[in-house]
Amino acid sequence: MTLDIARLRAETPGVDRVLHLNHAGSSLLSAATLAGIEAQFRREAELGSMEAGAAAAGAIDAARADIATLIGAAADEIAFTGGNSDGWGRAFAALRLRPGDRVLVGRSEWGGNLACLERAGLAVETVPADEYGQISLEALAGLLDERVRLLALTWAPANGGLIQPAAAVGRLVRAVGVPYFIDAAQIVGQMPVDVAKLGCDVLVAPARKHLRGPRGVGFAYVRRDFAERLDPAFVDTRSAPIGPGGALLQPGARRLESAECAPALRIGFGLAVRHALDLGVDHIRAAIAARAESLRARLAALPGVALCDLGVERSGLVAFTLDGWSGPRAQAALASQKINIGFNGRAYTPLDMDARGLAEVLRASVSYLTTEDELDRFTAALAALGA
Repeated sequence: MTLDIARLRAETPGVDRVLHLNHAGSSLLSAATLAGIEAQFRREAELGSMEAGAAAAGAIDAARADIATLIGAAADEIAFTGGNSDGWGRAFAALRLRPGDRVLVGRSEWGGNLACLERAGLAVETVPADEYGQISLEALAGLLDERVRLLALTWAPANGGLIQPAAAVGRLVRAVGVPYFIDAAQIVGQMPVDVAKLGCDVLVAPARKHLRGPRGVGFAYVRRDFAERLDPAFVDTRSAPIGPGGALLQPGARRLESAECAPALRIGFGLAVRHALDLGVDHIRAAIAARAESLRARLAALPGVALCDLGVERSGLVAFTLDGWSGPRAQAALASQKINIGFNGRAYTPLDMDARGLAEVLRASVSYLTTEDELDRFTAALAALGA
C-alpha cells in the first residue's frame, strides 16, 4: 500500500495554513478527528456533559480497544490518561519505590521522568551509552541485579533522532525480573509497537504526536500480570469504587484512571488511532523515515548547520544547530514565515545534553504529511537565516 499523501493532506485543515515541522511536539488533526471532537462537545452543550458522556461510553470503549490493537495489548491493559507525563507519573507513583532504591535510566531519558525519580530520593544510575549513543546493552547487563527496582527507558528522545533498542533491553530486563517502563511518546503512531516483543511492564504515550490526536489525553499500557503490583498514590470512584467491603482497586490498568475526563478528547484519540490502523503503521513508518533522511541530507549540505542525531535507527525528529542562532530566536524567525519547528533545551534531556556539551538543539520533525516541496521551502528559509 502506498499512502495517498495528496488525499491525506486534503483531509488535514492545517497544511494549507502552516508548514508544520513540529510533529514531534504535536501533529495536525485530521478533519475527521476534529469533527468527532466538536460533535461530542456539541452534544455536551445540548444534552449536558454527564448525559453526553454516558452516551459516548461505547465510542470510548472502541477507542480503548483500538489502542490495545495498535500496540499488541488487551483492552484491560489500557488506561486513559491526561497525557504522557500524567501516565508515566501515575504508574511510577503506584510502584511505591522508597528513597534510596536503585533505578537505572538511559542517557537520553526525558527530563520530566528524571525529575520524578529525583524528587522521590531514589539512587538513579545512568547506563552508559555505546558508540552510537544508544543505551549500552553490555553495560546494562553488568548493572542489572536484584537490587535494581526499575529500569526506565525513553524509547526515542526529545533531542534527536535516536531510537533506542527497546526490545533488546527488554530481553535483558525480563531475565532478571526488574520492572521495565518505556516512555514511547515519540514512537507510538510513528512505527509499529508490540508490547510482547518489548517485554515491558508499562508503556506510555500521548495522543498529540505522531498519532495526530488531540492534546490533553494519552494512554498507559500496564501488563496484566504486573498491574497487581501497582498501588496508586491516589484513587477516586473510577479507580477504587467503595463497595460493601470498602474501596476496592479496579483490576488491570484501569486502577490508574481518573473519573474526571474529557470524553470528546478520548473520542478524538480513538478516531486518530483508527486512522493510523487503517493506514498501516508500517506504511507510516516508511514514509516518515524517507522524509527524515531527505531532510537530514539537505541540512548536512547547508553551511553553518550541524546535525545532532545519534543512533543506528532514526526517527522522524531531526536535531541540529545553526551558527549564531538560539533556539527561541530561530523558532520565532521561522514562525514569522509560517514555518513551525521546535527546540530542545537542557531541561528536557539533561543527561544526554550534558554528556554531549549541548545547551540546546533545534528540532524539525516530519510526518507522512510532509512533502519534498515543503522541505525545499524549509531548507531555503534556514539557509537565508544562516546567510
